[in-house]
Amino acid sequence: MSGEVSRSGEKPPGLRASHEDRDRVVDVLRVAAGDGRLTADELDERVEAALTARTMGELAVLTTDLPAETVGVAPEVKDVVRIEQKGGSSRRADGWTVPRRLEVDSERGDVTLDFTGAVIAHDILHIDLDMRGGALRLLTPPGVVVDTDSLVTHYAKIKARTGRGQDVPVVLRVVVEGRLSLGRVVVRQLRRGRCR
Repeated sequence: MSGEVSRSGEKPPGLRASHEDRDRVVDVLRVAAGDGRLTADELDERVEAALTARTMGELAVLTTDLPAETVGVAPEVKDVVRIEQKGGSSRRADGWTVPRRLEVDSERGDVTLDFTGAVIAHDILHIDLDMRGGALRLLTPPGVVVDTDSLVTHYAKIKARTGRGQDVPVVLRVVVEGRLSLGRVVVRQLRRGRCR
């Protein structure tokens, strides 16, 4: 019974949901929120319901009002994404898809990368940093580790707050390389959040 699938390809509503089934629905909800189909509050409520759902039927009701093309569609994963700014700020948060490489060229600006609601398709992210003034802030859930050993700094500060005693498998390794002048890198691990 555990692998039972109907002729239409859908699992019966009474079938117990797996972690993979729940994660798939959470991905669909985050993509829908990124498209503007769900508010932040609706997203939070539905993600909570998806993570506690016991059956496929409970999961199905969370996406019935979303377009069919959104359901089951994985977000596009780019190899390289570039952030270029002067004196501004940039933020990547809920539902953003983590590329293989992120090139950041910033002068007197802040860049915040929030991995707690990110779609993680690779096991490593290389950040090629060229920052003059400002800050790079990395907000990480358990399972995301940050390596700044290859970063060259000039009058800059690296501040990392990570959780202690957490026995969580690593799902993403973030390698920050390049140069940072007159700025700072702040890594803060948040207790809540789930990366996919």
